[in-house]
Amino acid sequence: QAHLPGPGFSIARLQYGGGGDWYSNPSSLPNLAEAVRERTSIAVEGTEEMRVSILDPEFFNFPYVYMNGHGNVRFTDAELTRLRKYLLAGGFLFADDNYGMDESFRREMARLFPDRKLVEVPFDHPIYHCFYDLRQGPPKVHEHDGKPSQGFGIFDGNRLMVFYTYQADIGDGIEDPEVHKDPPDVREAAMKMAINTVVYAMTD
Repeated sequence: QAHLPGPGFSIARLQYGGGGDWYSNPSSLPNLAEAVRERTSIAVEGTEEMRVSILDPEFFNFPYVYMNGHGNVRFTDAELTRLRKYLLAGGFLFADDNYGMDESFRREMARLFPDRKLVEVPFDHPIYHCFYDLRQGPPKVHEHDGKPSQGFGIFDGNRLMVFYTYQADIGDGIEDPEVHKDPPDVREAAMKMAINTVVYAMTD
């Protein structure tokens, strides 16, 4: 059951089916909400993590929804219909692959929008420059296969409505410092990317 958001901005974590760990990186969203509150002019309604599923009545109250995990993602047909309506109505989904979510996420996005490709977002796109200037796109927090970090998206015209970071591990990078013991500069780069997603979603 989702929490009703207050008058300010709330970051919602998407609960999804398929068996993947939708609940991973538990300290990441409170840290992001606190950083958005401290660094930007966006009004934040508390820093507690909000959890929401697509079929919750309150789902449309959240303009920004975050999802991540290491495993399988699977949406029902009813969830796909409602998520499509949410995104086309102006909602924003930020999906972060924690290593292991890529194949199933791409499959579900093809089911969600069979007529729209998940394409690489160019480095000059506003999501990389709307608040912090991230000229190389998503930072790379953890090494897995030696692949570069990439940002992909699904667009509605010029509006980016789904942003997907691959081989980046942004959620790991914005967790409490003692969790992954990442260097401060790596954590800061991840936080800047995460803040940019919020600023883009809330001001575009």
